[in-house]
Amino acid sequence: MNQIRPRGAVAPLRRPAASFRRPNVDAVVAALRPEEPVHCLRPAAVTAAARAFVAAFPGDVLYAVKCNAEPTMLRAIAAGGVTHFDCASEAEVRLARSLFPDAAIHFMHPVKSRGAIRAAWTQHGVRDFVLDTDGELTKILEETGGGAGDLGLVVRLALPKGSAAYDLSGKFGAAPAEAAALLCAARPHAARLGLSFHVGSQCLDPAAWTRALALAAEVIAAAGVAIEVVDVGGGFPVAYPGSEPPALAAFMEAIREGAALLPPGVRLWAEPGRALVAGGASVVVQVQQRRGDALYVNDGVYGALSDAGAPGFRFPHRLIREGGEAAATVTRDFVLFGPTCDSADVMRGPWTLPADVREGDWIEIGQLGAYGTALRTAFNGFDRAHVTEVSDAPMMTTSGYGAGAAARAA
Repeated sequence: MNQIRPRGAVAPLRRPAASFRRPNVDAVVAALRPEEPVHCLRPAAVTAAARAFVAAFPGDVLYAVKCNAEPTMLRAIAAGGVTHFDCASEAEVRLARSLFPDAAIHFMHPVKSRGAIRAAWTQHGVRDFVLDTDGELTKILEETGGGAGDLGLVVRLALPKGSAAYDLSGKFGAAPAEAAALLCAARPHAARLGLSFHVGSQCLDPAAWTRALALAAEVIAAAGVAIEVVDVGGGFPVAYPGSEPPALAAFMEAIREGAALLPPGVRLWAEPGRALVAGGASVVVQVQQRRGDALYVNDGVYGALSDAGAPGFRFPHRLIREGGEAAATVTRDFVLFGPTCDSADVMRGPWTLPADVREGDWIEIGQLGAYGTALRTAFNGFDRAHVTEVSDAPMMTTSGYGAGAAARAA
């Protein structure tokens, strides 16, 4: 008899049997001499970033699980004081609930299957759901049996296109007039009614939140119904080479300025992801071949380095050579090619490395705690990666996220 076997992809990394926390990445390479990518996690850095964000934000902090669902990272976030989790699928809901039986879990994807809504409500205790259409409101009410007096409904508001690295204005969200109508339609069914928005991922402009909150205030006034929650979304940026965002305090001040326009008593939520975990992981790749200024490595855009491909993000990086052998002091710029057969598996950087980099060397690439794990695929069978923990500092940190703005010396 034919059976359907689902392939799970949440938290897919493989932990080596001999895994334990090592003092630094060099010790990992010396011990494992890895021929497959290794994700080096820094849970202490994640806990510090989470603690700093919780202390700074004037409301509830919901970690965006999609950014990194590795259980070690989730536990580190919880250790920093985060007790709410923003989930986008039934699998994420199930994972969060398995790790944190008492956490508040919020289903914040605007389009959900009926089965996912039903499972979240009946099996996992989820009570808050986002929507941006009448059809989604109907689904939620039908699959929760009307909510039984304990239903949280959050309307997603569409924002104008902004300047964030990843614009999120085109796929989800109701226009202001539609959002106001949805608030009115949802109010009779909601124990908690909210309005949410997202300014875009890696947004460097604190004023984007002030403008969005001003628009939210206009929508709430037009709806004329009581609102308990405004969710300011995610998008909080971190530092990358050549891009140092304003300090965390600047974003919090902008949010407070905008929140002053809201009705009294409204509770604020935020959904940070990248801001909490980016510095909490680096990935070690190995050079498998050199062709002039091109290095062929064992991870790429179908693995941990998706953002280094077409989006063109730059990442801190350094060479590691077996036995600590010295590399050339002269550097040059390289292009990296990933391991798949797709010519689009290219990361142009530039990646500035010692001029004598050669086959067998390793490269540590930092700031990959955000989406480095989450976007891995199994294309061409290159889905193997390992994970370990290290105690050294992140390669790069962001002002106000627990450790100040400084780069770790290579």
